[in-house]
Amino acid sequence: MRADERRLEIVRKGFEETFGAGRELMYFSAPGRTEIGGNHTDHQQGRVLAAAVNLDMLAAVAFNDDGVIRMQSEGFRLCEVALKDLSVEERLYGTTLSLIRGMAAELQKRGAKLRGFDAYVISDVLRGSGLSSSAAYEVLVGTIINELMNEGKANAVEIAQIGQIAENVYFGKPCGLMDQMASSVGNLVTIDFADKANPVVEKIDFDFSTSGYTLCIIDSGADHADLTDEYAAVPGELKKVCAVFGKSVLREIPEEEFMKRIPEVRKAAGDRAVMRAFHVYADNQRVVKQCEALKNNDFDTFLTLVRQSGESSWMYLQNVIPAGYKEHQEMALALALCGKLLNGQGAYRVHGGGFAGTIQAFVPNRMVDEFVEGMEAVLGEGSCHCLSIRAEGGVRVK
Repeated sequence: MRADERRLEIVRKGFEETFGAGRELMYFSAPGRTEIGGNHTDHQQGRVLAAAVNLDMLAAVAFNDDGVIRMQSEGFRLCEVALKDLSVEERLYGTTLSLIRGMAAELQKRGAKLRGFDAYVISDVLRGSGLSSSAAYEVLVGTIINELMNEGKANAVEIAQIGQIAENVYFGKPCGLMDQMASSVGNLVTIDFADKANPVVEKIDFDFSTSGYTLCIIDSGADHADLTDEYAAVPGELKKVCAVFGKSVLREIPEEEFMKRIPEVRKAAGDRAVMRAFHVYADNQRVVKQCEALKNNDFDTFLTLVRQSGESSWMYLQNVIPAGYKEHQEMALALALCGKLLNGQGAYRVHGGGFAGTIQAFVPNRMVDEFVEGMEAVLGEGSCHCLSIRAEGGVRVK
């Protein structure tokens, strides 16, 4: 991977201003990620398709002799973690310190010989965009420790799994594995969570740069505040569906059996829960078809499946317009605007959790300038971000 010399210079200066000059520096990078297929399927032990993007966290690193990890992220407070005690501490739940402790502790359990180091970190991963800056940070820390103190013995999948442990156990936040896996492995990656303890991970070798399309992430301007109940209702309603069958997730229930018992499910869980189950079953199968299309370099079929996923999310999963919203329908407006501007070309869909945040569009290269101008004329300058798929996951760049 070739690093941007301008950003390398920025991170070098940041390190020297924070920790002093005259030390041998090493440079590491971990990318953000985007969900490509499988909207809200992971919490039902389903399938997902995700990708690393060309926005990353970049760190300049040097060893110290203090037995302490010091990480200074641009614009944030210095984080200091003493290596002599890396136990889980509830008082640190929800903090960056807990993520560093978790990554270090779990790699130490796997044989890493920990040493203190100083790191200065810059990031162009868009916060709150669904590109998962937290996963990029975990993979960055894990890659630094693995390369410098573990002889690179942990592979990309293991680093992702350690990141999930750090977030679940040390940070105190239940999360899936999609974010960390996409950031750590790089390029396009599909994950099957049928066995959640041992997910099946496959890297999809497809050169997105040859597709003739640009990946755009668009900020709808909608606020996540006060939407906790909306997000919780999706797995909550599906749990009620599963209870009818004595199961915990939809993946354990054959679709044919679900279809036969819809009248019973409606009474127990309600109509919206049935609709949401329709979406999960269909999107699981779409992920398989998307991967096949990419492997066969059939990008037209892939785009058709993206459009179908977006329509399913809006119509069946219903994670575009929060319940009771009338005047404020930012996500719906952004999606409708995509449809107008693309005029049957490319594809677009809700991105991530939905209800607020971002949407995703695959825009023909010849239409990108007009598309960005049209989106930002309505949603504001800087609301449309043009990205590309990054081939590498967490890496040492220099």
